[in-house]
Amino acid sequence: MTRKLTTIGFDADDTLWHNERFFRITQDRFAELLIDHVPDNVDSHTLAERLLAAEKQNLGRYGYGVKGFTLSMIETAIEVTNARVPASVIQELIVAGQMMLSYPIELLPSARAAVEVLSESHRVVLITKGDLLDQERKLAQSGLGGLFDGVEIVSEKTPEIYVDIFNRHGDGPERSMMVGNSMRSDVVPVIEAGGWGIYVPHGLVWEVEYAPAPDHSPRYMEIPNLGALPALAAEIT
Repeated sequence: MTRKLTTIGFDADDTLWHNERFFRITQDRFAELLIDHVPDNVDSHTLAERLLAAEKQNLGRYGYGVKGFTLSMIETAIEVTNARVPASVIQELIVAGQMMLSYPIELLPSARAAVEVLSESHRVVLITKGDLLDQERKLAQSGLGGLFDGVEIVSEKTPEIYVDIFNRHGDGPERSMMVGNSMRSDVVPVIEAGGWGIYVPHGLVWEVEYAPAPDHSPRYMEIPNLGALPALAAEIT
């Protein structure tokens, strides 16, 4: 009998381990450093909006990850202060960005157990986007690297990318599922590619990753945490 599901893709950041919390901490530091150097009508909320706008604009230039975020902070600092930001503040922003590359990796509940259990019955592939060196660092520190049959660090997650990955690492998207906390990146495009999209909510979500849930699709499912994934995979199999 042909199995319906043979391959499972896992997102990394905020699916297997914490990540967005460090961006929020650094964003707060950004506002703290800039607030004394901006016009009176610019508050922390405005700074956050300006930073987000810069991040969106720069995604096509720098991609995802800490490096692009740091450059966006510097660019925004220059713009909101009309190029009057002190060099010392720019230096502090660089230090804040560097600190993000040194935060310890903290696995989310049931992450290791879910990958371990499913790796015994399915091909498991890590599919993440971001800076290559940083993602490799986080995977190494997570201790999960040896469990995956493949690791894909991509610049974007699109239906075409999922088709390619699941063709190379599995039996095509129709017999694959993607598990993650982003509707925009982990769920919607893999369903469009023909696979299952499994949404695992996380308390913190970057605004860029918002998208409507594909409730119309029978291949869309939501679970409260990764602890529920093995049972769900067993039902599909």
